[in-house]
Amino acid sequence: MAWRALRRVGPVLAPRCPRLSPPLPPRVPAARRLSTSSLVLSARKFTDKHEWISVENGIGTVGISNFAQEALGDVVYCSLPEVGTKLSKHDEFGALESVKAASELYSPLSGEVTEINAALADNPGLVNKSCYQDGWLIKMTVENPAELDELMSEDAYEKYVKSIEE
Repeated sequence: MAWRALRRVGPVLAPRCPRLSPPLPPRVPAARRLSTSSLVLSARKFTDKHEWISVENGIGTVGISNFAQEALGDVVYCSLPEVGTKLSKHDEFGALESVKAASELYSPLSGEVTEINAALADNPGLVNKSCYQDGWLIKMTVENPAELDELMSEDAYEKYVKSIEE
């Protein structure tokens, strides 16, 4: 009862008594928030083969979509290219094997592999647990930035996925 009364008078007393002001929501760093807002995913582009790429400072990070990892099931092995491998758009660059199936990986853009996700060698399940964060596959240079315009935005990809699920 007393708490309810305090809550009613709290806003009146708040300027004089900071403890009675309503609690602020906890601040969570942007990188830790779960969100599908267009602001967070606006730079991510998708292929019709369910790979994604996000580009920062001329380097693209490539992975598979949530739809693809769900379709694959538990990933148990990742075959990735060597650093320095030159890729053209649509080139096969590796494969993922799961308990259900195997799936080839295709380059969304032309460029050169600059890094592979070494953590996947010991923990390929990262692809399932965090396909857009820790489960990325390769990083590559972007040889022709205009190729990005040929890929789907997040909204277009979601519509594409819905159309193939029907």
